[in-house]
Amino acid sequence: MTTAALDPLLLSCRRVFLKNYEVWINIGVHEFEKKAEQRVIINVDLYVPLEISTPRADELDEVVDYDFIRRTVAARVSQGHIHLQETLCDDLLAAILAHPKVHAARVSTAKPDVYPDCEAVGVEVFRSK
Repeated sequence: MTTAALDPLLLSCRRVFLKNYEVWINIGVHEFEKKAEQRVIINVDLYVPLEISTPRADELDEVVDYDFIRRTVAARVSQGHIHLQETLCDDLLAAILAHPKVHAARVSTAKPDVYPDCEAVGVEVFRSK
């Protein structure tokens, strides 16, 4: 099921996304995780109503710039050690939803190097205003 199917209001929105953004951060509850950075893959979808994100003059200020997503991630991960992926997802979601043009967002994080027998372990959260 797609995110848009969860909320019919998203059908009139533009999706802006950051896909498979790889960061190395201090995350985890175990002692060995507190001593070294881990690779985390972050995905963000944000939904902006078409009525306020359809450019008329082909200018950047008419849309939500995807640099906003990267800056938001960078600001949060620069704050230091995070114990849980849930905390990281929730913090990113709150910061993204604070943008006045963003109607809804989905954030997921994945740790691809935790177990040798699976692609990744992770968390995903979705919320609309």
